[in-house]
Formats: sequence, C-alpha cells, structure tokens
Amino acid sequence: MLKLDTDLKIAIFSLTEAGNALAQKLKSQIHDAEHLHKPVNFIKTAQQHFVNGERCIFICATGIVVRALAPVLKDKYTDPAVLILDEKGEFVIPLLSGHEGGANALAAEIAGYLDAQLVITSAADYTKAVYVIGMGCDKGCPEDLLFELLETATVELKDGIISSAVASIDLKQNEPGLLALANDLNLPFKYYSAEKLRQVEDQLSVKSDIVFKEVGCYGVAEAAALVAASELTGSPAELVLTKIKNKRATLAIAKSYY
Repeated sequence: MLKLDTDLKIAIFSLTEAGNALAQKLKSQIHDAEHLHKPVNFIKTAQQHFVNGERCIFICATGIVVRALAPVLKDKYTDPAVLILDEKGEFVIPLLSGHEGGANALAAEIAGYLDAQLVITSAADYTKAVYVIGMGCDKGCPEDLLFELLETATVELKDGIISSAVASIDLKQNEPGLLALANDLNLPFKYYSAEKLRQVEDQLSVKSDIVFKEVGCYGVAEAAALVAASELTGSPAELVLTKIKNKRATLAIAKSYY
C-alpha cells in the first residue's frame, strides 16, 4: 500500500477503459479511495468532491479538469490537491495545490509506484522541506521528559524527518531542558514573543484559553513550530504533527518549503 495521509479522502476519476484499468490499479494501493468511472454528470461530481476537500486524481486530459474545476477554485492554501494522469500511466502531474495541499508529495508517491514520469511545474522543488520542532514546557522540566516526548513524536510520524530547529516562546529562552535538547540535537534554538506567535493562531489545532492567560498566546508548541518553519523558508508553514504532550511538556512539528 502507498504511504499516504489517510485522514484525507481521495477520489479517482476515469473516463476511458484504459483509464478505468489504471484507476483500479491505483485504488488497490490507496486505502479507502473512491473510484468514479464515467460519472453521469462529470463536472458536477468532480466539483462536489473537490469542494468537499477531497484530493482528486483525474485520469484524463488536463483541459477537461481545468474547465470542470475553474468555477470552484479558491486559493492554493485551501484548495485540495489535484493530480492528472494519462491513461497509460506514463506521466503524473500535480495540477493544483502542489505544496500547500500536498499534490507534489502525492504525485511523487504515485509516480514511484507506477514507475511514471513525475512532471513538476511549480517554481520550488517540493523535496526541499524544512521541519521544525515546537516545544513548550513547565519551568525546570528535565531534558529526559523532553526527549521522551520527541521519541513519541517519532513513533507518531512513522517516517523519520530531519529537523532544522527547536522553537518555543521567548519566556523559555533560558530554559535549561530546552537548551540542552537543542544542543544535543545540534539544532539552533529559536524563540518568539507571544505577539509573534499569535500571528499563526488561526492554524492551531486547539486554542487554549488557559495558555493565553499564562503567556499571552493560545498555544506555544504548534505556534512556535509554524513561525520558525515559515521564517526559515520565507513561505507558509503547515503542521505535520499537532500538539502531543506528557505531564510537563508539549510538542508539535511543522514544515515549510524553500
């Protein structure tokens, strides 16, 4: 099976018999994917799945897809991923939401499985991802509890990542455990004001009024990871691991692309 984000549904559209065969092959490798072959109202059906936030794989001509989805497009930060494949499975093209929606990554997975040519047209190479570990903790939290949380995160993510920094709120800039963790990981330790962290509060998985009363922002780990990742690349960031916690610390991981 392909290693895909199972939290997001995938709809596969095909319009020809050759495309149908290819779609069946893909469906066998994508858990819970829905295959729609020659839907009665192709445009309406495609728009509905797209508006519902489902990642869409079309095995047909690019022009057909463009004309079908044009009326419901919003922006690259909210539109789901859209891929185009030819019916022979020789080419895979991430058409919409390459970086933010994950179309490039999804296309790379599928191209690898089909041994097809991946056609990337976006300006940046999607493989140049930057990951940042965001952390919050109680005063005096020992380093071993922070490492324990990081190990939990590694299990949650399943695939290993190479982090570029550890980040937190400026109130923790001299926190011994966080400084030791960053040092042992050989990573820079970045910290930000509550005001700066509030700039990404709309991206938080949960907004905590308790945390706001204590430090002046609605979350530390997620916000710090998002801010630092975006700062490193100059591009928007997204959470790849929402906040996890143990008895004394919190951790989240964000990524962004150069």
